[in-house]
Amino acid sequence: MRATKQGEIHVSAPLGTTQAEIDAFLEKNREWMEQAVARRAHATEVENDFFSGLPLETSSQCYMATRRLNAIIPPLLKKYSKMMRVNPSGISYRRSKTRWGSCNVKTRHINFSAYLLLLPDWCIEHVVVHELAHLIVPNHSADFYREMDRYFPRWKEAREETRRISRLEDRDDDV
Repeated sequence: MRATKQGEIHVSAPLGTTQAEIDAFLEKNREWMEQAVARRAHATEVENDFFSGLPLETSSQCYMATRRLNAIIPPLLKKYSKMMRVNPSGISYRRSKTRWGSCNVKTRHINFSAYLLLLPDWCIEHVVVHELAHLIVPNHSADFYREMDRYFPRWKEAREETRRISRLEDRDDDV
């Protein structure tokens, strides 16, 4: 049983489980379900508050965000691309609320979330290095994290700070 981001309760049961058994399980866990839905609602409110710090609804707001991003991201890419001996084919900015960045290793194109502007500079720097490291190691293996240790030794601290600030860590509650 789990509470989803939409505030719903999803129940999985083995094949052959009777409806009566499922109903009994739900009744037994009613209090947990109510608490989980309340926690999910609160987490959604916190998340919405965070993202509202950078409105991106109008073309003017998007333009201003792009200008600010262009003052931060390209200089970091230049610095770390040279250091890491990698070159992305291009970058773009999106209104992504689920990923700070993404890298297509085949095309070498990197996307960054405009919401990076809500983070401290050193956390943005961590995301830039993270995406560039994928041009060296395309997965999150031990080799990838060795590259992160090599080029941005404070990556774990930056990741935790980013999670703390945004409170975007996985909030689905499981039983």
